[in-house]
Amino acid sequence: MAPTSTTNATPGSINKAPLELISAGVRRQAAMLRERFLSAQPFRHLVVDDFLDPSYCRQLIAEFPAFDDRKALNEFGKVGGKAVCQNLPELGPAYAAFDRLLRSREFLTLVGEMTGIPDLLYDPDYIGGGTHENLSGQELDPHVDFNYHPKTRTHRRLNLILFLNPEWKEEWGGSLELHLNPWLPPEQNRISAVLPLANRAVLFETSEHSWHGFSRIQAPEGRKLSRRSAAVYFYTKQRPPEETAPDHATIYVQRPLPPHIQAGHTLEERDVQAIRELLDRRDQQIKFLYERETKFASTLSGIIHSPTFRFARLLSWPLRKLRDGVKGGRGET
Repeated sequence: MAPTSTTNATPGSINKAPLELISAGVRRQAAMLRERFLSAQPFRHLVVDDFLDPSYCRQLIAEFPAFDDRKALNEFGKVGGKAVCQNLPELGPAYAAFDRLLRSREFLTLVGEMTGIPDLLYDPDYIGGGTHENLSGQELDPHVDFNYHPKTRTHRRLNLILFLNPEWKEEWGGSLELHLNPWLPPEQNRISAVLPLANRAVLFETSEHSWHGFSRIQAPEGRKLSRRSAAVYFYTKQRPPEETAPDHATIYVQRPLPPHIQAGHTLEERDVQAIRELLDRRDQQIKFLYERETKFASTLSGIIHSPTFRFARLLSWPLRKLRDGVKGGRGET
């Protein structure tokens, strides 16, 4: 079904009971949506148009925060073209209502029914989430997300992205891309693209193979354009063992060279710029991984040389001596 119009907001809609902010059609079709989620490729996901009550979605669009450079620092500490606001309840009445919806047990139960993931938990800190605004020229390399909440240590299980762009055309780029595997050669990496139209929600599992990103935004000449959305992540206390992986941060795979750059092609200025940008992103990622590795090594060294660790080794010395003796005895027989 096509997204509805998103103009002329009706303030009274935020006074509804939380679950009534979800469109009646979505609430009625939870079982059917679950079948679509479980069978989707390249990994489990769901694209739902007209996700919210239309008048309420218009209010979210009207209250979307202006781009703020102070909220546009990337993972490497530089001001970029993406602004993030994590304090949703403070953005206005519509976003306060959105927060109440997300934390309500009725909504968490509904999303669990739509995805087959029970006992979902809301994140009041909106770690990594909130409103996202990306300016023209921005793109997001394929990645899998961090897999544990940094404070609660709960398992990250589900992403919900609500697009808030009243108008969007495919040629503007910015489509959400769901990848089979970005490590594969481009011709083997199957990609599903989702146009970021207003009141379109995408729910997808957070796993070790839920690779996603979005293509470069290319605003029409002379037009100010940005890609706007709200992103929310849900967690569970437990996860099936076969889906559990060691703790890790977000893992990126840089995009391949543009397909037209082949042997015999004469490089133009735009080609050189594209190559420079790819190399710069690669170098920044290498630097980020190096700094993270250094921090990890420093933490590990501090543990090993701490008085507590040395005392624990002293207490365990008899057991280690006994173990070594047993091993030596077995070696002599």
